[in-house]
This record gives sequence, C-alpha cells and structure tokens, in this order.
Amino acid sequence: MKPTTQVKKALSNALEHAQIQQTVSRKMSMAAKRVLLCLGLGCIVTLPVHGHDMIPAEAQSTAILFTNASLHTAIDGVKLNTDLLIEDGKVKAIGQNLIAPQAIHVDATDKHIYPGLIALDTSLGLVEVEMMRPSNDSYEVGEINPQLEVITAFNPDSEIIPTIRVNGITHAQIVPQGDSLAGQSSLVSLDSWTVEDALVPTQAAFHLYWPRLGRLAQDKEKRQEQIEKYDQRIADISLAISDGYRYFLASKVNKINKIDLRWQSLLPLYEGEAQLFVHANTQKQIEEAASLAKQYHFKLVIVGGYDAWRLGELLNEIQAKVIYTRTLSLPMRKDEPIDLSFKIPALLKQAEIPFALGFSSDWNSRNLPLAAGQTVAYGLTKQEALKSVSLDAARILGVDNMGAIAVGYQANLVVSKGDILDPMETRIEKVYIDGREIDLNNRQQQLYQKYLKR
Repeated sequence: MKPTTQVKKALSNALEHAQIQQTVSRKMSMAAKRVLLCLGLGCIVTLPVHGHDMIPAEAQSTAILFTNASLHTAIDGVKLNTDLLIEDGKVKAIGQNLIAPQAIHVDATDKHIYPGLIALDTSLGLVEVEMMRPSNDSYEVGEINPQLEVITAFNPDSEIIPTIRVNGITHAQIVPQGDSLAGQSSLVSLDSWTVEDALVPTQAAFHLYWPRLGRLAQDKEKRQEQIEKYDQRIADISLAISDGYRYFLASKVNKINKIDLRWQSLLPLYEGEAQLFVHANTQKQIEEAASLAKQYHFKLVIVGGYDAWRLGELLNEIQAKVIYTRTLSLPMRKDEPIDLSFKIPALLKQAEIPFALGFSSDWNSRNLPLAAGQTVAYGLTKQEALKSVSLDAARILGVDNMGAIAVGYQANLVVSKGDILDPMETRIEKVYIDGREIDLNNRQQQLYQKYLKR
C-alpha cells in the first residue's frame, strides 16, 4: 500500500527532525570536548547563565559640548561654570565659552560632571549568583596558577553590570580568587558586546593571596600544627617564586629545555614589566610580602592593606602601592577603635603611601562611591576621595589616560545633579564611556516598574 501525502509529510518531518537532533548532538559533543580540553589545560571556563538586554552604545560619531558645568577633574581641582568638549571618545577641550558648531550642545547648568569611577578588586562578570556554583567562575582549582587569565571567564552580558554602572562606575578590575598564585586580573569597560571589546590594555597583573596565621589554638599540639601548616604554605610560595626565577634566568640565556606555561607567564614579572598584587591585611603578612618583593625587585601592590599605614617607611622604600578594601568594614581586632577602618585612607595619606580604594565584591561593588564618601568624614578631602576611586585607581593599574577630566584623556564621564560621593544627594543622569552615552536601564529598575503596576 502506497503511503498517503500526510504520511509522506510526517515521515519527512521525522527524518528532518532526526537530522537536526544528530547535528545538534554532534555540535554539543564537540563543545563538550573543547570544554574538557580547556579544563585539562587549566583554563577558566565561563558558562553565562544570565544576560542583560541593554544594547551597548555605538562609537561616538558626533562631538558633544557640555556648557556651564561644574567639572570635578580629579587632576586639576573643580572648575565651575566651565565648558567641556568631547570628540572621538576623548576630551578635546576644556574652557570658557567654547565654540563647536558641529557638536551636540548639552546644557549642564547646575550639574556636576565627574570622571568615570574605577572599581578595583571585583569579581564582576565572574559571579552571577553567589550561591550557585555553576555561575561562579572566580575561583580555580590548584594553588599555583599564574598562567590563568581571568578575562577568559568574564561575561560582558552579566545582569549585575548595568546595576553597577548606574552608580557612576564605568570600569572594573576583574580579579581571580584563590589560595596562592591565583592568576592574572584585567581591566574592563562595563559596556561592551564581547570580551575583546571590554578589555582595556594595562600592565600584566599577577595576584597572590598571602596565607594568614589566624588565632592560635590553646592546645599546644594544635597550635604547633597551625604554625607548621602556615610555614609550609609560605615555603610553597617561596618555592614557586624561586622556580619561576630560575626559569627566567634560563630564558635569558636560551637554555629552556621544556616550556612551562606557569613560569612562562611569569616572565614579565621578573623583567619588571608587570605588577604583583598581594592580598594581605595584617602587618606580618605585609612585611613578608614586602620582603619577597624586595628580594626579586617586584613592583608590589598590597590589596586589602588594613595594617599598611603602620609600615609607611618599608612600603615607601620599595615604592609599593596599596588598594585599601575595608572602608565600610568593622575593625579587624577587638581592641581597636570602632571607626579605625574609616580612618585608614587618611592614615595612608599621612604616611605618603600611594593608594586607591577598592571594594572586594561583585554586585556590592556598587557601594564604591559610598565608601569613598565615608573617607571624607574621616580625614580625606572630597578631591582626595574622588581621586582614590578614579585617577589614583587608574595609575595603580598603570593606565595614564583614564580617571580624570583632562585634554587627551578618555571621555569616561558621569553627569549628576548632586554629589556623586553622597548617596542621599547624587542623581546620576548620564554616563559616558569613551564618549558613548550608556543605557542606564537595568534589571532592578525593570523589576521596580513591573511591580509598580501590580
């Protein structure tokens, strides 16, 4: 019996469906193989589970002239009733009564323009939901992983990113987490289509999490065990750095028999072309990290830096810098003043240690302007506080054309009707990254509007 037309059509659809399934299965299999291969090489793999629907802005095509603004330059004080011209993604001119017939004119009377803020020591784009392990790519197995580049795991479509930039943060340092040599961080723009678009060129930055000897047990055997474990971790770090140095020496005379990706990646550090970011808070940790940096002539940046102000002479001797991350935290010790964490930025300033403020978090890094504002009540001026989250942050990362409003600098700007460091006053209206006006919509605002109509 010949099949009817309907049967033929059904058989054809079934065959087509089977072919599609086979193709999808084959592609999935290939993708799985690539993931397994990447894991075998020690790569950080990202699996974006969410994606925001804000479209990245197009490159600036028309000049923009802001008139009669209060410019908080972060490099040359505050300029009142001043015009600002941006063109091709950069600051073109600053002055009174600027003329630009072809530019878009924006009346900024009674408004403040700040440089875009830079969030240091964040896991933005690495963590989507903290309690869901599949959406957390900030941590990799193993302790000695200097070859890992965190940018490979960055998700530019993270739902968290738009909720951060609405507070005036235009760039972020994405940092890997770990127990020892965790890998390399990257500076990214918070408005991009791809990882390549987001990446901002900087010096290579390696991150080392220094062990901490916590409160010792009262039991003698347990206390001895704690000390031995701590000493072993320090020895492991020293051995890794020493192995890397021997590899470096061998590379200088072309006597490397076998390429080791770990030590190969560390070569810029020994050559003085990279920085070592050591995550440490206590005086003991910082002293030990400084000793290591001094031995190998590393460019040192202390991240955390709770006790760094006590070691001004030591840190200045080796030209170390500090990213202080505990501005809104409680004191580390019970016998310390309750407001010590707030005062430490001013104490670092007094010790003449170059520093910037960071906020070690993902979604909570939105509080960076609040942290900077807190320091104003405890010793820093408003200009110093602003610099600590803009110009000083850029300088610590080795970037010389960001973090300030000056001719030739990137046009990363925040337009606000109030003080950006005061959450009760600030009303951010516009944010520009490289002269591109960014969409300030975000998931939180969408949900607010949704339930407002309930």
